[in-house]
Amino acid sequence: MFVVKKWFVITALLLSLAVMFGCAGGPEPVQREEGKSYSFVLLHTNDHHGATLAKDGRGGLAERMSFVKSVRDQYAQVLVLDAGDINTGPALSNMFNAEPDINAYNMIGYDAGVLGNHEFDGSYEKLQNQLAMLNYPIVNANIKDKSGNQLPGTVPYIVKNYDGIRIGIFGLTTKRTAELTNVGPEVLFIDEIEAAKNIVSVLKNDEKVDIVIALTHLGDVKETEMSTTSPELAAAVPEIDIIVDGHSHTYMEQPIQAGQTKIVSANEWGKYVGEAKIDVVNGTIVNFDWMPVMINNNETIAFTPDAEVAAMIAPYSEKADASLKEVIGQAADDFVFGDRLTRKIETAIGDMICDANVWYINDVFGQKIDFAFHNGGNIRAPLSKGPLTREDIMTVLPFDNYLYVVSMKGSDIIDLFNFIGSIPQGNGGFPQMSQEVRYTIDYTGGKGVLKDLTIGGAPVDAGKTYSFCTNDFLLNGGDGYTVLKDKAMSPFNTSLTLQTVVIEYVRSLNGIITPETDGRITIIGGVSE
Repeated sequence: MFVVKKWFVITALLLSLAVMFGCAGGPEPVQREEGKSYSFVLLHTNDHHGATLAKDGRGGLAERMSFVKSVRDQYAQVLVLDAGDINTGPALSNMFNAEPDINAYNMIGYDAGVLGNHEFDGSYEKLQNQLAMLNYPIVNANIKDKSGNQLPGTVPYIVKNYDGIRIGIFGLTTKRTAELTNVGPEVLFIDEIEAAKNIVSVLKNDEKVDIVIALTHLGDVKETEMSTTSPELAAAVPEIDIIVDGHSHTYMEQPIQAGQTKIVSANEWGKYVGEAKIDVVNGTIVNFDWMPVMINNNETIAFTPDAEVAAMIAPYSEKADASLKEVIGQAADDFVFGDRLTRKIETAIGDMICDANVWYINDVFGQKIDFAFHNGGNIRAPLSKGPLTREDIMTVLPFDNYLYVVSMKGSDIIDLFNFIGSIPQGNGGFPQMSQEVRYTIDYTGGKGVLKDLTIGGAPVDAGKTYSFCTNDFLLNGGDGYTVLKDKAMSPFNTSLTLQTVVIEYVRSLNGIITPETDGRITIIGGVSE
């Protein structure tokens, strides 16, 4: 790699100091005058997802650095937070396990961050390596190690003393992470609300903070009946003054007001930085002036790239470009992604990816399967008309998912598809299917109901055994697919990644792919386009 690594012992020392001076708040409480107004500026980001460089004129870490510098030049007291999901996005970041992104975050000078679910996409060793690279604390109050102790490399909260203001910051990560990722046995998640109540009590009663900030990766979208949203957290723990949220990629024009709690989030991919100018009198917020600040667009470059951050990123880009810029084919037209449509309806890009699986397993691997499917949340970007590079495919499919061929009895296949029919539109578990499958989901009654399922042109035979291809994440029960984890038989690891198979599929079509759908998934009563 291109920078000097920070060893675990250094990180352990820094975190110990953070606990000693952050969690203890230092030996002296803040001093303030009765009735005097004190101010600080809160800057925050979330769901960065490897957006190292600006895309279509938007975002970019060097550009973000310039914005943060401009705020620090104007204001004496600036708090900078990140609400998780640094990992998993464009190929440049993925190739280096987000190292250039983490280096940039260190250079920007974040005060604290929280783990997102995508920080658990890789191995536990990868997570610990990333934590060791950070120069700022990661706060997580509801993640433990397998012994029930604080997850190594994290602290439950920190306390920051500013002129006239004492702030406590704690972190929460959606417990759905255990379902959304392959976290392994080293990590345990506890209930977010119970963890919050305990930490807020410590911050208020023991640390005597004025302002409580929850730095959360929960989102404001109810993904499942068991998931906790940031508004639900605010309702359950009203002592929280501000929730800085991530996970749902929500664009806000103004804060969500939940009781006395302000909830803010800054969309995604570094396209915005949330900025709140906050006035505090006698330890109470009296003014909260928040807005999402756009980090450039195609017409206006308000923040030029910071030279130091750009210079740090440059060697990574040069090395990545050498392998990623290889042209592998052509797209005859745009493969539309829209507002994450792969989580809602049949899409041309989903059809192509799943058909690529069947082609490779049947024609190249020489093993007959009946169909293939993948979770729509596995597909992260569109493909544009014109030349296709390796980087394009790896950006669409940023996860290093391995393909498995498994078998299931027809009766269990029916259970699998009944579960699929119950997945709400917008949920990452909503699947994309290969051309052998046809079904309808009827949402007119509210909850989805699956109808008219056929595989290979015939209704599912409960007594027959079917063979299909999917990814290791779903096979391990990810996105709620416990029926796969419990009922799949004879799992065979092809040792192929989804990215590799799609690249080879494009090449097999004389390098030209055309966006088409054929009605394999019909939607009634829900989002249909």
